[in-house]
Amino acid sequence: MPATPLYIICSPRPQVGKTLLARLLTEFLLLKNGDVAAFDVNLKEPSLLDFLPKVTETADVIDTFGKMQLMDRVILDDGLAKVIDLGFHAFDEFFKMTEEIGLLKEAARRHVAPMILFMADTDRASARAHEMLRDRIPRMNLITVDNEHIVRGELPAAMATGRVFRLPALPGFLKTYIDRLNFSFTGYLRQEKDSSTELHQWIRRNYLAFRELELSLILQRS
Repeated sequence: MPATPLYIICSPRPQVGKTLLARLLTEFLLLKNGDVAAFDVNLKEPSLLDFLPKVTETADVIDTFGKMQLMDRVILDDGLAKVIDLGFHAFDEFFKMTEEIGLLKEAARRHVAPMILFMADTDRASARAHEMLRDRIPRMNLITVDNEHIVRGELPAAMATGRVFRLPALPGFLKTYIDRLNFSFTGYLRQEKDSSTELHQWIRRNYLAFRELELSLILQRS
């Protein structure tokens, strides 16, 4: 990779599939690279730490010490991809902090490539948050996630104009299945011999989409 990737998965709203996406992305990076560093900034369970405790550590942005600890870990060009599962309670404080420290400029100086994956929703809070990010984040660094389980139908027009990552919905019984704390997406791919199952294809589709996201980062930096 031409720069160390930093994925920040966020929303000002709870229960929009943020931790599900963080799990998928973290497992993909672990499969592809052999290692990944994930950071869980959440108050409620289940959270990323519960699903992937071996590669995840907790973090907070409540005080200056916590903010600096997190930034020191993630703005580091060590070739190790980072994933932040940013809880809705910390959304405003986190992006206020990134504005104050000039995260994007500092990341560029340190050869780190941040990608903000914003979980779309149709409520006012999401609309305002997305508008704020569009004003602060370059178009190539901001990806709107269309979780079909949450946004039933077309994305709001303002969110559909930039880069979009589509997360297909799963039937309810499969959603319950993957929500078990001991479930592994990569483990399922390895153990399930029938590649035609709906869940197998869903995982592969998302892994391939993550690969496309990585390729776009390479092209962006080349």
